[in-house]
Amino acid sequence: VPPGAAFVAAASYRGPGNNDTRSNKALPILLWWSGSLFPHFPGDTERIDCPRGSCLVTRSRRVARHRRTKALIFYGTDFRAYEAPLPRLPHQTWALFHEESPMNNYVLSHSPGIRLFNYTATFRRESDYPLTLQWLPGTGYLRAPAVPLAEKDAWRRKGYGPVLYMQSHCDVPSDRDRYVRELMKYIQVDSYGKCLHNRELPSERLRDTSTATTEDSEFMTFIARYKFHLALENAICDDYMTEKLWRPMHLGAVPVYRGSPAVRDWMPNNLSIILIDDFDSPRELAKYLDFLDKNGEEYLKYLEYKNVGGIKNEFLLESLEKREWGVNDMTLPNYLNGFECFICDKENTRVKEEQEHKKSRGKIPAPRPHIAQFKHMGCPMPTPGFGSVEDLSEGDGWKEMWLQDYWQSLDQGEALTAMIHRNESHQGRFWDYMHEIFLKRTRQH
Repeated sequence: VPPGAAFVAAASYRGPGNNDTRSNKALPILLWWSGSLFPHFPGDTERIDCPRGSCLVTRSRRVARHRRTKALIFYGTDFRAYEAPLPRLPHQTWALFHEESPMNNYVLSHSPGIRLFNYTATFRRESDYPLTLQWLPGTGYLRAPAVPLAEKDAWRRKGYGPVLYMQSHCDVPSDRDRYVRELMKYIQVDSYGKCLHNRELPSERLRDTSTATTEDSEFMTFIARYKFHLALENAICDDYMTEKLWRPMHLGAVPVYRGSPAVRDWMPNNLSIILIDDFDSPRELAKYLDFLDKNGEEYLKYLEYKNVGGIKNEFLLESLEKREWGVNDMTLPNYLNGFECFICDKENTRVKEEQEHKKSRGKIPAPRPHIAQFKHMGCPMPTPGFGSVEDLSEGDGWKEMWLQDYWQSLDQGEALTAMIHRNESHQGRFWDYMHEIFLKRTRQH
């Protein structure tokens, strides 16, 4: 098949988006390098009609070097420095879609890694196409009624703890189990998942893991009776907030949270979650939770955001209002389609600017490349869930796994950057570059 011929057959339809009259053969091509992320239309290739113009989107790598292929889109979790397409072509931009945890790919948390990309869609608000509230369908989700306090107190009298922990993903960079294990010394924590498991769910249906992930109503009713949910993200980064935070708020169980250091910016009011890092120790936190458990009036202050007019945070309201994609909302585009159109519009603009530059014989400057910034991801080095790194024993599994992964990722970003600068075309040389960087680093120490 000659390059580009595959696209003529793509179903051509015009959305409400634009008045782009070009045929498919004339459109810029966007190539999803991570083909596995292509559930959002049936074929390999599709025409998309966006506000400023149309593009062809494909997962067919046959067109990787085609002159009309203007952007490569990578899915962050699948992006590996040692598999990146080389040589990098000067007429192509690289775009990154990464809504998942920073732990999935620490290469992106270092400057050399994130600066490989021109455009980003990440959980951080500073990203080009922010996905920050991807787990929050809307204000209605937050306003859902809580289980009455009398029912929660009756549950306590049956011997259930004030605090729920539900976690089956155990060895993670945030090292949350180390913290929870310490907290358990001072307050009753009912732990149903595989991590720190100390209690059985009452029925086989609830024990089925798919029940927990699909927000099954029986499961939700069960966990809503708890006063507090331990909500600890698997990795720490600004604006990385998942269902671990929003689901307890939806259910009216107060999240005891560790995750995004900037989480307060997004909260419905000033009193809706309890931040682990506000307390000097797990013991101090336990004392406070015990106080709220025994003082209903104080406890209920944390649920006032559910009342009429209780969501006071203008920034949260505006952000939900402004975002153009929906969560479980068929009337709005999803964020994958949204990001595609974002890139399509950028590439159509760039093509126009390049044509004007050529036509003016250099009088009009060429468009300058947009480069992603450290703050588009920029997550900090993992730290122990409790205590300090110095306190950890030599063979500590967490230390060996996550600290090493974090710093090795920096080297990988640097190695790929060096290869691109030297116009390297052979991927197989990646580990030679890694070795060079390793030697340079050991010499410096």
